[in-house]
Parts: sequence; structure tokens; C-alpha cells
Amino acid sequence: MPATADGLVIRDARDADREAVRKVTLAAYAEYARVMEPAAWAGLDGAVRAALESGGAIDRIVAEHAGRVVGSVMLFPPQVQAYGELAGAARAPELRLLAVSPDARGLGVGRALVDECIRRAREMGATELGLHTSRSMQVAMGMYRRMGFVRAPEADFHPAGAERVEGYRLPLEDSRPGSVGSPEG
Repeated sequence: MPATADGLVIRDARDADREAVRKVTLAAYAEYARVMEPAAWAGLDGAVRAALESGGAIDRIVAEHAGRVVGSVMLFPPQVQAYGELAGAARAPELRLLAVSPDARGLGVGRALVDECIRRAREMGATELGLHTSRSMQVAMGMYRRMGFVRAPEADFHPAGAERVEGYRLPLEDSRPGSVGSPEG
């Protein structure tokens, strides 16, 4: 994939990226250990580590800057249980574990990764893109809102001892060629 104007390359993760993705994700989420209640942090940390080890039909996407992985995200297809039994199967693609290396913040990495998830969701023919977050993730929530994501409280869930996990959805314009809102329309 070509680089963005900021020098970011957004691409599918390779097997060789697995350790870099793990390091970036754990470093990005480590900040929540300082702001969450200890039980909530323990739950989140365990969930992040389990998700990093999960397999299956997941798009694993990375952002590379100057030849180094500086961000990653997972995109689950519809009907896959991105959160196991906690949330059930999603009716739309769901992005999860958006992570940006602390030293790469401010480069537009998070937005570029979400934009790629939006592009892929449209390519799948999805009418919306979902995600979940919690109150401790204020910076991420602000970005999601600015990008047009809206609260979907019907998708919320509350793991025992953890923060409420809030659902968000981004309605996608009809992306079929020739339709209103599509590049050809």
C-alpha cells in the first residue's frame, strides 16, 4: 500500500509483525492501569492479552511509520463474537483493540487505522461499523465521536468487576457504485 501524506503505511499485518503488534498494543493500553480501578484494569489487561492471541477470521491491520509498526487494529467480520459470550455476535463489522504506540501519538495513526476499517467495512457491503470502548478511554472516545460514531447503548455490556463497555456505531453511506454518497454517484 502507498504511504499517506504523513508517511504512514497502512497494511495487513504479517506473521512477522505479531511481536511488534503485541508490544505496541500492551504499551498503548498500559496507561489505563493508572486511571482504572484495579479490578477493571485486571479485566481489561486480561481481555487485551487474550484478544492478541485469538485467531480466526479477523483482519489484523497495522500502521507503519519509518519502517516500524506504530499502530494496529483488529477488524472482525459480522456475526463473529469479537468479545466472546459477553456481547454475542455483532450484526456489523466490529473494530477492536485500536492501539497507537505512545511515541507515535499525534501522527494521525489512530484515525488512519479507523479509516481503513471504514473502507473495509464498506467493501464488505456493511451499513455500519461497530466498536466498544469504556469511560477511561476518553481520547479514543473523542476521536470516534469526531469521526461520526454514535452511542449504541443496546450493544453495551458490563463484565463482572470491570467498567461498562459501551457500544458505538458508525452509519455508513451506501457505498455501491453509482449510489448517492459513493465516489461514482
